[in-house]
Amino acid sequence: MRYLKIVLLAMLALCVQAPALAQSVPVTLYKNPNCGCCDAWAKDLQANGFKVNIVNTEDLASVNEHYGVPENLEGCHTAFIGGYVIEGLVPAQYIKALLKQHPATRGIALPGMPTGVPGMPGARSGPLTIYYLESGATPRIFATF
Repeated sequence: MRYLKIVLLAMLALCVQAPALAQSVPVTLYKNPNCGCCDAWAKDLQANGFKVNIVNTEDLASVNEHYGVPENLEGCHTAFIGGYVIEGLVPAQYIKALLKQHPATRGIALPGMPTGVPGMPGARSGPLTIYYLESGATPRIFATF
């Protein structure tokens, strides 16, 4: 009986700490101060356990250039999460997958401002592709949804 109590207490402690651990993942989001879709994306990340720090800037081109985001993969904002560059409106589940897999890459990108993703209401017009941010002419696919 004593062993069962110890196991149950340990499980309870892990369950209580799990949300706190998820919220400890910091996000630095560089966005245009007038972009509402970026604000909505930040709220979605917060709802998924990320702690978002917003940095408003009118010069996202310099941010993208500094971190090596090619023009063909640019989205409406750039975020830094767990040592990775996250470009565009990448859904939280794919960011979590990236952090769990921890591949050797600079980051991932969902180019443009497609509808049907967090931050952009409306129906998705078809499958969307998230790409790795790597050197090379043809970007590799991280995920399609």
